[in-house]
Amino acid sequence: MIDLALILDAASRLAGKIHRTPVFTCSSIGERAGVRLFLKCESFQKTGSFKPRGALNKVLGLVDEERRRGLVTVSAGNHAQAVAWAARMAETRATVVMPSDAPETKIAAVRGYGGEIVLHDDRATLFEKLEEVRSARGLTFVHPFDDPVVLAGAGTAGLEILEDVPDAEVIVVPVGGGGLLAGVASAAKQLRPAVRVIAVELAAGPGLGPALAAGKPIPVPRPAATLADGMTPPFVGKLPLEIAREAVDEIATVTEEEILEAMRLLMTRAKLVVEGSGAAATAALVAGKVRAPAGARVVTLVSGGNLDLSRLPRS
Repeated sequence: MIDLALILDAASRLAGKIHRTPVFTCSSIGERAGVRLFLKCESFQKTGSFKPRGALNKVLGLVDEERRRGLVTVSAGNHAQAVAWAARMAETRATVVMPSDAPETKIAAVRGYGGEIVLHDDRATLFEKLEEVRSARGLTFVHPFDDPVVLAGAGTAGLEILEDVPDAEVIVVPVGGGGLLAGVASAAKQLRPAVRVIAVELAAGPGLGPALAAGKPIPVPRPAATLADGMTPPFVGKLPLEIAREAVDEIATVTEEEILEAMRLLMTRAKLVVEGSGAAATAALVAGKVRAPAGARVVTLVSGGNLDLSRLPRS
């Protein structure tokens, strides 16, 4: 796991530079699932997702020469925005390799933060394209989910959860590359070993389950037309995989329909506008995929709110 001291250092480094996001209760959704529900709303974070926690922690820890070279990353959208924003904060530049089918709203947001975008058609070879750009330009890579400094930043969300809900019994976290899961699980298990951490993946394209079965990170097929684009990197990271073996108690999967229903519930009952990835943890709970005792205190992590309305199905 990421050492708790590194997560506490990240919290100190980020203090006053990012938001401490709220934890809201939602009795109507919780009653539907038979639990006491708490929503950790990273949708209210800078750039609209949890990603600035890790990106800024990494950028602030770089030496001057690494920052001066400029930053590069790969992302479908939320990490891209976070790195572009962090680069602006550090007075440097950012280049982002993004899939050509990334949501237009996220592409526009990256450009709005001053990032340069390199679009790439094949999601399976995004990291190869990233390495081509990094090598050609001599840029500093900010990994979206397989860097201990980035994971320590993500872990600060776990610190906040247990500060606000110290008696939490279950924490449910969506998984793409695994950075958020690994950071939150590291913080939670060191502060409260009895808490259960549940990972949520896309049923149509899971990554963590197959990687655990294989014993190593492996490329996995991801659904192209999903509302949860933040959960579709081509593989789960090596470090998150190692942490998951130790700190994740269970894996649940959710369908597109279950995610859409959770988005509707969060909008109508909790008054939260969230993207598909941000609704995935709550979707697993509402769909009965999360095992929790009746009345248990359950925290679902609402990882982002960068919803592209054009992707919503028309009824």
